[in-house]
Amino acid sequence: MTGRAAKQSTKLLGLVGPNAEKTVSLALQGGGAHGAFTWGVLDYLLEDGRLAIEAITGASAGAMNAVVLVEGWLEGGRDGAREQLRTFWKRVSLDGGLSPVQRSLFDQFLSYWGGARASAPLWTDAWANVTSPYDLNPLDINPLRDALGELINFERVRSCTETKLFISATNVWTGKIRVFSAPELTVDHVLASACLPTVFKAVEIDGEPYWDGGYTGNPALFPIFYEAESDDIVLVQINPIERRTTPRTAQEIQGRLTEITFNANLLYELRAIGFVGRLIDQGKLSTDDYKRVLMHRIHGGAALDAYAASSRLNARWDFFKKLKNLGRSSARHWLAEHFEALGRESTLDLTNAQA
Repeated sequence: MTGRAAKQSTKLLGLVGPNAEKTVSLALQGGGAHGAFTWGVLDYLLEDGRLAIEAITGASAGAMNAVVLVEGWLEGGRDGAREQLRTFWKRVSLDGGLSPVQRSLFDQFLSYWGGARASAPLWTDAWANVTSPYDLNPLDINPLRDALGELINFERVRSCTETKLFISATNVWTGKIRVFSAPELTVDHVLASACLPTVFKAVEIDGEPYWDGGYTGNPALFPIFYEAESDDIVLVQINPIERRTTPRTAQEIQGRLTEITFNANLLYELRAIGFVGRLIDQGKLSTDDYKRVLMHRIHGGAALDAYAASSRLNARWDFFKKLKNLGRSSARHWLAEHFEALGRESTLDLTNAQA
């Protein structure tokens, strides 16, 4: 958060609807199928229309939501963005446009991780325990590639000047985060950001392999510190920080490990925001040199946390719609409670980087 201090701009920036009153940046978490919750949040924010969106940072499913939103907006404004998001989530559902080969492969794989192990064939056990996608998915079948390639005009996204867009992925060789911005984005960058290494082969970009961005930034907040004028960041969180139960099965243990891993860097950045804010309040840092970030969070609460980690691989359309409705409801309540605080103060308690 060092560098120039951004002041809350009185000018609306980014994607601006006719009723926009305040400018924010969005930070969209990844979390597999739970990204449909974020779809619902975005759908309601677009419908409400009071927020201009200056910048978006996303990883994994958050990256897909970000790209789809921006491209849809550029094509048809708020209504175009809402329709494009719906079309995308329908397209990638198992009830959508998958080919028979894709449906067979991913239906059985997702069913296994969704808890239907008793009915799963023996080869899914092999997949889970001793093999890799290089063995069992040698053609690298990925329904996301076809869906994104058919729906998204990446040339339009690359030329976007209305909002800043940041997509993160994890460099397999270095273990470090790599943030890609709108002018360089292709379908491969989005696939890299959503590349779970147990499901898909690493995605190569400029000769280097990349895995899911959630491992190193879910999502990365730091691009917004430096690039956005608005002080307000709205985090759409779909991975629970806490679970007050002890995982006991192998599936539960793996799910909780994934949650902890995918939250680690986000918690680090939230702690940094809180630390810098306290130093500014104490007069030890100047806002001429350091930016005060106002953090906010939209999340599904107990209703979303109640879903097991394995449900992140449930790609059924009816499940997506349930999550979308929960996202809309959560966004509605958040706006009603916190809209007036935007531009003035954080509404996310950063004392312990937990809430």
